Amino acid sequence: MRLRCAVLDDFQKVATEVADWSSIADDVEVVLFDTHIADEGALAAALADFDIVVTLRERVPFPRSLITRLPRLKLIVASGMRNSVIDYAAAAEHGVTVCGTASSSTPPVELTWALLLGLARGLVGESNALRSGGPWQSTVGADLHGRRLGLLGLGRIGSRVAQVGLAFGMHVSAWSQNLTAERTDELGVELAPSLEDLLTGSDFVSIHLALSDRTRGLLGPAELALLRPTTYLINTSRAAIVDQEALLGALHEGRIAGAGVDVFDIEPLPADHPMRTAPRLLATPHLGYVSQANYATYYGQAVENIRAFLAGAPVRRLP
Repeated sequence: MRLRCAVLDDFQKVATEVADWSSIADDVEVVLFDTHIADEGALAAALADFDIVVTLRERVPFPRSLITRLPRLKLIVASGMRNSVIDYAAAAEHGVTVCGTASSSTPPVELTWALLLGLARGLVGESNALRSGGPWQSTVGADLHGRRLGLLGLGRIGSRVAQVGLAFGMHVSAWSQNLTAERTDELGVELAPSLEDLLTGSDFVSIHLALSDRTRGLLGPAELALLRPTTYLINTSRAAIVDQEALLGALHEGRIAGAGVDVFDIEPLPADHPMRTAPRLLATPHLGYVSQANYATYYGQAVENIRAFLAGAPVRRLP
């Protein structure tokens, strides 16, 4: 009997288009889910008859309470090689193999700059005005050349964001708890002596940190208050790094020039969430990793993972 595979959150309905699933077609029936199921009970019911689940990034948690309700589940394939919302111990106890895929840092780098440039030049408002017969020029764009870009984190993504900033002629500085002068010197970037110095001295602040106990709530009310009224904040990393209520307050009160946000405390964002209507906000629905090349990798390697699992030799195992 063929195994059944659920592909979760295929919002664009492209999972079976960007990759070739024919090599497992005789053994696996693939079912696409194009809407998000947030309730654990509803998700358990929807997945009760599936042996394999393919899930994107960390959108769908797989805690012990869910895994124990899925007795048929044998394999979870999650895009990326790091996932903090899967209970690996529970998976192992229930005989569930967990595998990951490669993931490129290029798409989030590019989206970071799309948000930053869109904010700096008021592109959404100006475009909407032009298309609706509104005023011809109503904003004055913020310059990038000669301004300071402050990066929280200088890893795979942050370092590439830094390179683009330098190409724009920006002064780039960076800070994280373990960042060294050797690393910043290697990239031609200044090492900020402290988080406070980076926040007070930057015209644009972009977050590129992994979420951990140390970074959760890193930018709270006191830290956001250090930003100047002319400073823009970009977050394509994780929402929980920034206190969301404090950010909303800063936007509504005009204490920062604006924010570009791709990540939220709840995803997908509820229709009545205050982030949907916040002023000075350019927001995108977690598009950081959503690109043709990345999706081809995610789903192409998901097929490889399933094929290897069926052959009894799983690859790219997590954690």
